[in-house]
Amino acid sequence: MCDVLVVDDDFMVARAHERIVSEQRGFTVVGVAATGSDALAQIAQKAPHLVLLDMYLPDMTGLDVIRRAREAGRDVDFLVLSAAREAEMVTAALQGGIVSYLLKPFKITELQARLAAYAKRRRLLGGTGDLSQSDLDQALGRASALSIDKAVSALPKGLSKETAALTAAALSASDPDLAASECAELLGLSRVVARKYLEYFVTIGQAAVSLRYGQTGRPQRRYAWLAG
Repeated sequence: MCDVLVVDDDFMVARAHERIVSEQRGFTVVGVAATGSDALAQIAQKAPHLVLLDMYLPDMTGLDVIRRAREAGRDVDFLVLSAAREAEMVTAALQGGIVSYLLKPFKITELQARLAAYAKRRRLLGGTGDLSQSDLDQALGRASALSIDKAVSALPKGLSKETAALTAAALSASDPDLAASECAELLGLSRVVARKYLEYFVTIGQAAVSLRYGQTGRPQRRYAWLAG
C-alpha cells in the first residue's frame, strides 16, 4: 500500500485529487494540506511515500517544500500537479528529484496513469537483486528504446512511427493493462485508431491481450506491454 499526502490550497481541487487517489488500487490518502508548512509538518508526522504537490501555495512554493523535505532527510517522493509552466520552475522541480510533473488542467486518466507508473516503479525498485535495462526503463515509466524500435520498425500502411512510439510508451507505463478507450483518452486519439496500434503490437508479439468481463455487454479487451 502506498501512503499519499495531497497538497493543494484549492479545497475542491484537493478533494478531487483525494478521490482519484482513493479509488486507485494500492493507494491510500493519509492527509490533505493547504499550505507548505502544513505539508512539511504532515510529511514529518505521517511519513507518506508520495506527495501530490502544487507549486503555488499561500506561504511558499512547492519547490520550497521539496527543498526543505530533502534537507530534513525525508524519504518521500513528489508528483507535481500544477499550472506552473515556467521553465525555471519545472527545471528546478526535476532537479529536486520529482517522479513526474503533470500540468493542470489534466484528465483523470492522466493522473491515474502517473500513479500506476509510480506503483510499478516502487515494486521494481523495492525488490532485491540486480535490475536489467528493461527493469530500469519500466521504473522510469517508459518502454525501452529497443522494444519501441522493434514495435515501429515495420509498421503496416496507414500507421505512423510517431503515434506508434507514443502508444508504446503509454502502454508500457500502464499497470497492469490498458483498454483502447483509455489509451485513446491519454493520447488524444479516437478509440478506433488507438485500437489499431494496440492490435498491431499484439500481432508482432510486443503486447498481450486479455478479456475482462463486466456486468453487461461485450467483454473489454485489455492490452499489456511485454517487456523485452
